[in-house]
Amino acid sequence: MKSTDIRSQFLDFFAAQGHQIVPSSSLVPHGDPTLLFTNAGMVQFKDVFLGLEQRPYRRAASAQRCVRAGGKHNDLDNVGYTARHHTFFEMLGNFSFGDYFKRDAIRFAWTFLTEVLRLPAERLWVTVHPQDDEAAEIWLGEIGVPKARFRRIPGDDNFWSMGDVGPCGPCTEIFYDHGPEVAGGPPGSPDADGDRYIEIWNLVFMQYERLADGSLRPLPRPSVDTGMGLERLAAVLQGVHDNYDTDIFRSLIDAAARVIGTQDLASRSLRVIADHIRSSAFLIADGVLPSNEGRGYVLRRIIRRAARHGARLGATEPFFHRLVAPLVDAMGDAYPELAAAQAAVETALREEEERFAQTLSHGLAILERDMQRLGGQRIPGETIFKLYDTYGFPVDLTADIARERGLELDLDGFEQAMAQQRERARAASQFHADEDLRLGEVLDAATLAAHRFTGYEREQDRARVVALLKDGEPVERIEAGQAASVVLDHTPFYAESGGQVGDSGVLEGPAGTFAVTDTRKEGAVHVHLGALESGALAVGDEVTARVDTARRTRIRANHSATHLLHAALRQVLGPHVTQKGSLVDAERLRFDFSHGKPVSADELARIESLVNAQIRANAAAEASEMALADAQAAGAMALFGEKYGERVRVLRLGDFSVELCGGTHVARTGDIGLFKIVSESAVAAGVRRIEAVAGEGAIDWLRQADERLRRLAATLQAGEADLLDKLEHVLARQREQEKELERLRARLASQAGDSLLDQAVEVAGAKVLAAQLDIGDAKALREQADRLRDKLGSAVLVLAGVDGDKVSLVAAVSADLTARVKAGELVNAVAQQVGGKGGGRADMAMAGGNQPQALPAALAGVADWVRERLA
Repeated sequence: MKSTDIRSQFLDFFAAQGHQIVPSSSLVPHGDPTLLFTNAGMVQFKDVFLGLEQRPYRRAASAQRCVRAGGKHNDLDNVGYTARHHTFFEMLGNFSFGDYFKRDAIRFAWTFLTEVLRLPAERLWVTVHPQDDEAAEIWLGEIGVPKARFRRIPGDDNFWSMGDVGPCGPCTEIFYDHGPEVAGGPPGSPDADGDRYIEIWNLVFMQYERLADGSLRPLPRPSVDTGMGLERLAAVLQGVHDNYDTDIFRSLIDAAARVIGTQDLASRSLRVIADHIRSSAFLIADGVLPSNEGRGYVLRRIIRRAARHGARLGATEPFFHRLVAPLVDAMGDAYPELAAAQAAVETALREEEERFAQTLSHGLAILERDMQRLGGQRIPGETIFKLYDTYGFPVDLTADIARERGLELDLDGFEQAMAQQRERARAASQFHADEDLRLGEVLDAATLAAHRFTGYEREQDRARVVALLKDGEPVERIEAGQAASVVLDHTPFYAESGGQVGDSGVLEGPAGTFAVTDTRKEGAVHVHLGALESGALAVGDEVTARVDTARRTRIRANHSATHLLHAALRQVLGPHVTQKGSLVDAERLRFDFSHGKPVSADELARIESLVNAQIRANAAAEASEMALADAQAAGAMALFGEKYGERVRVLRLGDFSVELCGGTHVARTGDIGLFKIVSESAVAAGVRRIEAVAGEGAIDWLRQADERLRRLAATLQAGEADLLDKLEHVLARQREQEKELERLRARLASQAGDSLLDQAVEVAGAKVLAAQLDIGDAKALREQADRLRDKLGSAVLVLAGVDGDKVSLVAAVSADLTARVKAGELVNAVAQQVGGKGGGRADMAMAGGNQPQALPAALAGVADWVRERLA
């Protein structure tokens, strides 16, 4: 049975059992700072399980794409070395949100495996938590699993927790016996880590809430979360033991072999490449691009690891991007977003391959040389750091090569050498949650379900305080001066999301006024952050919630202008442009988008003109709510960074822009007033950024620009119309003066240099000169060294110049001496004594330092340094 058929049969089976089939969510878990990537099927339902979000269904099933390649869940280093580790995998899962529980979950699983897939029951083993007698009775008494194939497994293996606190509960796992020809014992036995018995399905019964003191409290609506790896199930159904022998992997391995031109189909490197093309392509399709931090850094590591394995197999040209088409053939039907992004994925991969190819061969040569010099079995931390910092080698790539040679890494030495640079590498796992407001504990389900946002219709509303939190803890009352978080039963305040900042304003109660400085979301709940300015505020108080109208008006103008900008970018630059991030506040807008080169001045002018033309057209801004599938069918574009539910808000700005957006917007495009681009820059490889202002912000910007122009005209004593000619005249005059100054400096340096010739000492038949000149310019020092070397003949020189705390050094060696005296080594030896470093060619080298007080002693030692090498 092919993987495609298994996926379809799973979803069809649970649809027939009344489950809503939910599409896979993005690999980027938007709105959840605790996760680097989506790593399980339950991630998109996390807020539902926590009670922070309501769905129109109580049963769901999905085939979720997952990545485990960074942060807490990282299988990257094991890929290629085991039969079942992957950076990318598909998780089949069925979920119950307070609907069915253990009996139906177990029955569904057993029926699907034994009746739909027709797996032999005698090969299935079951485990439960030692204290879960209910699940044990269902398996043994109702399903009829023999006690010989049933185990109670203690410890964490059969108990799942969402975190240190929150929903948790026992698990039951189903294992498949691959047969006696494979080594390993049944679950719970001493040799259970073998490969014979493989877990294929885990059913989690969330029936408790773990409190801060470690105690367990029964949940009022127990739920079910299950996960079954498609790759493992495919291996069982296709009669193989190794996931890499299943149909999708075999097709990708064959494609990689053809592209690279190797016949070694059993190569471990081909397995790595086949795995990595899946994670790389899907991450890029979901908006992640290679970079030096966060998710982009993890993606870069994956791509470069694949490129290195391709090089091991003989690839001399970029090849990885050529595997996107075979991947689309294998998985594009199930995930149409991959097929839609094929061209963009290929471009991003090719650019990253080309970038890495420029340093791969040099870096490998450095590593090979240092490994040959090893006195032991550890690669020094200095080498690891140099490869990372200078040649772009991720540490795990060096570790991969070391593992092949049976070597270890001096990671302690590497960490010391990394200093501040390692913070950037560690950013991939620095995803921390904001303060946990524990709203699921504070508010009941009915209150959460009734909570709503009224800010589309009004900017002032009457509401009731349903929760107060101080320092993250629920309280009944707050007093003047205290900072707190306020939750209302409904609110006109927009909470930060989709790139738009949260509203500010005031909550006026019967006994006090609360100043709202920001509004954020916890699940679907809007939380008002701020402090009580006067009086008191208590749970149950009726308040007038009043948004800062002037600030929201500016935000609206910038946000609506962002949508017009996106459409204009696609019209001018091409349909490959997609949003990669945005920020909209009261001052300006920032828009990141996919584009492989700088936007020219002419293109920026055309984009700006298009947006302003739409503003003058004064088209209506029409917002409507509809099903996500209907919105996408109507051509609405989804924006990167936005988390969408089952129903979405669609914003249409005339016939120019149609996008999904839950933000607040103008009534008509004319309300924006004016749009002005203020900058365009690079953010990462293949990603550009435009910053702009709109509405009052654009008028303020133009007013300030006009004031700067008037001041410049006054300074240059010219009319505004003549400013350019006057400025060009001033600059031309300045360049002539600089040239004349350079000529005078050279003449003075030459005269000073000639006076130094008598200071040269003879060392082993060569002239050695080490001196400080009144020259702070490195170029002038170099020219002086060239001239003096020619006059001295067989000579070694070190010249120094000081400018404040900056020391400039140049070393020069005549051609007859470079075999024994290297200018690069000499200048570095001097530089280290003055707090710097440097190097260069054997005949000429430059360096610098920041300790001029140590310069006399450093220069005094040059003759002895030369004597040692000429002796």
